[in-house]
Amino acid sequence: MPQKISVQDNKLYVPNDPIIPVIEGDGVGPELWATVKPILEAAAQKTGRRVHFQAFPAGEVAYAKYNKHLPEETLQALKEHRVSIKGPLSTPVGGGIRSLNVFIRQALDLYACVRPISHIKGVPSPVKAPQKLNMVIFRENTEDVYAGLEWPSGSSDAEALAQFLRLQLNVPLAPSPALGIKPMTQKASKRLVRMAIEWAIKNKCPSVTLVHKGNIMKYTEGAFRTWGYEVAKTEFGLQTVPESEKEPSDERIVIKDRIADNMFMQTLLRPDEYSVIATPNLNGDYLSDALAAQIGGLGIAPGANIGDGIAVFEAIHGTAPKYTGKDFANPSSLLLSGALMLDYLGWEDAGVLIRKALSNVIGLGFMTGDLARQLPEATPVGTRAFGEKILKVL
Repeated sequence: MPQKISVQDNKLYVPNDPIIPVIEGDGVGPELWATVKPILEAAAQKTGRRVHFQAFPAGEVAYAKYNKHLPEETLQALKEHRVSIKGPLSTPVGGGIRSLNVFIRQALDLYACVRPISHIKGVPSPVKAPQKLNMVIFRENTEDVYAGLEWPSGSSDAEALAQFLRLQLNVPLAPSPALGIKPMTQKASKRLVRMAIEWAIKNKCPSVTLVHKGNIMKYTEGAFRTWGYEVAKTEFGLQTVPESEKEPSDERIVIKDRIADNMFMQTLLRPDEYSVIATPNLNGDYLSDALAAQIGGLGIAPGANIGDGIAVFEAIHGTAPKYTGKDFANPSSLLLSGALMLDYLGWEDAGVLIRKALSNVIGLGFMTGDLARQLPEATPVGTRAFGEKILKVL
């Protein structure tokens, strides 16, 4: 009988037949999920388990039926079942509803956006040596400019805040500014870096790099850097060493830090010198997409949002409305996110099966159109056929 995943003493307890909530998503989401679901089920079955996926509404489908983009029932299911998976959800630009993705992360306190980035042999890349890139980004998920504390130009709230800044803090502001606040706290920064270091220890990674813009934003991003070094020293002093103190014979994990704009250059010129990245929200958003571009794009990169004993795994691309219903979209991002979910459950052997099957199919030259159009020798296949080939070699 299917059971819920539970948490006791901050430890995840996973039965062999867990219930996993699913948000299929908007746009291409439902067709991607229809392709990915049987592969995840088969991987679990081949390793002696069974997973029970239960769909819950969110996004455009939920709004059409319930007049709500995120029904309370769905949010409660994500909380109660602890581990879930979702497709892409629509977010209007410049108005309308606030991002459902951001809302879910904040409502469930999923404070770390985790994105492993590595190249699959055969996938087209704009760089010469994509195989050198093997990084995991830990992006703080709840603060920074994504906290949503902003007010439009001309609004009474913006003017009240502007007047306070002018009169109380002597801040020179032009008339009618749009304003936003960038909160960053010691608690949120340290717990993000802590999770990144724990990942590095578990996976035997050589370094953790704090990426920030502390040379300009000294009291927010500069503090992130300071707090990151503090948590490494006070909680992981036996396992880590600052880059400035590293001796050739020292085998501890090296704690580095890099200015954000320089880090973009480093990922192109010296990607093999970095393994785990810990960074505030906005930096992580940019870096995640930039690194994904080097391995073939958002369609091939996985993502997870993780808190303490709770996680939501997701495709990191958008809803791709122009491809909806055309059997064209790449299911790899959602599939690899599902493999990452299996890892999180402690089913690493099932995750390995999926990654090997995907790599084998791509190695044979079969790819969805987003990748195949970049390689004349590749054989383009639709979403469903691509999934069927993966299932066949699993």
